[in-house]
Amino acid sequence: MSTAIEIENGEAAADGVPIAEASRVLRVPMPTLRSWELRYGIPESARVPGKHRRYSPQEMHTLRLMRDEIARGTRASLAAQSVRTLLGIDGPAAELIRAFLDASTRLDTDGVRAELARATEVLGLDGCIDEVLLPALRQIGQWWEAGRCDINQEHLTTEAARAWLDRSTAYAPPPTRRNPIVLACGPGDLHTIGLEALALLLRHKGWPCRLLGAHTSTMSLTTASVAAAAAGVVIVAHLPTGRRRALASLTAVDDLKIPVFYAGNAFSSARRRLQIPGTYLGNRLQDACTVIDSALSARGTI
Repeated sequence: MSTAIEIENGEAAADGVPIAEASRVLRVPMPTLRSWELRYGIPESARVPGKHRRYSPQEMHTLRLMRDEIARGTRASLAAQSVRTLLGIDGPAAELIRAFLDASTRLDTDGVRAELARATEVLGLDGCIDEVLLPALRQIGQWWEAGRCDINQEHLTTEAARAWLDRSTAYAPPPTRRNPIVLACGPGDLHTIGLEALALLLRHKGWPCRLLGAHTSTMSLTTASVAAAAAGVVIVAHLPTGRRRALASLTAVDDLKIPVFYAGNAFSSARRRLQIPGTYLGNRLQDACTVIDSALSARGTI
C-alpha cells in the first residue's frame, strides 16, 4: 500500500487514490469529500458511473486546497469558488495561468516575464499578482512536490518572476510618504516572493518599503524598524514550526508601538490568531495592501 507521504507527493498508483485513502491522508471524512463533489463540483469529475471513486494527483491537490480554505474559516460554497479561481477553472486568469505554466515548462524565462506583462495589461497589477503570479507559482510548487517538474524549473521560474517584480518596482511611481513600511519573513521562514509582490503594490500606494527578507530575527527586525522610523511592519510566517518565533517578533514590534501586520499559513485559522497583536492581512495581496494603507493613513502617518 502507498504511504501517506507517497500519496501527498502524487506517487500513488496510476489509477488514482481510493476515496478511503484520500480521506485518511487529507483528514477529511469520506461523506464530506462526496458532498464537496456533489454540491460544489470539487473536484470536477469524469468518473464513470458505477466505478469506485479514485482521485488523480491533480484532484488531490484540488481537495487539499478546499480543505485548507475551509480550515481558514471560509464557508464551503465560497471556498469552492476560491479554489476554482485559484486553479484557473473559471475566470479570465485561466488562459493566462496556462500560458505562464507552459512557458515555465519550456524553461522560457523571457516567456514567463512576457506572460506576467500580458496579465498586467489584462487584469491590472493587482489582478496579475493575486490571480496569475501567485497561483501559478503555487501550482509549480505542487508539481515539484509531486515529481512533475525538477528543481531547476522551480528555481528558474521563481527567479524570472522575481526579475519581473524587480523591474516593475524600478518603474513604480516614487514614494509620496516619508516613513517606510518594513517587511520581513518570520525567523523560521524562507520564501520572500509574496513579500516582494506586496512591497510592489505598496509602492503604488506611495509607500517606501524596506524588505528585510528571509529568516529575520526578532532583534534584527526591531533594530531595523526603529532605525527606519517605520510607519508599520509586516511579518509573514507560513511554517507552523516557525509560528512561535514569529509571534515573538509580532509582540516585540507591538511593544515598540509600531503598527504591525501579519499573514501566512501559520496564522490561517481563527484559532491560531487568538490573542495575537496586530492586524491579520488575509490571503489576497491586493486586500492586504488596502488594509495596510487604510490603517496607516487613518493614523495620519506620512
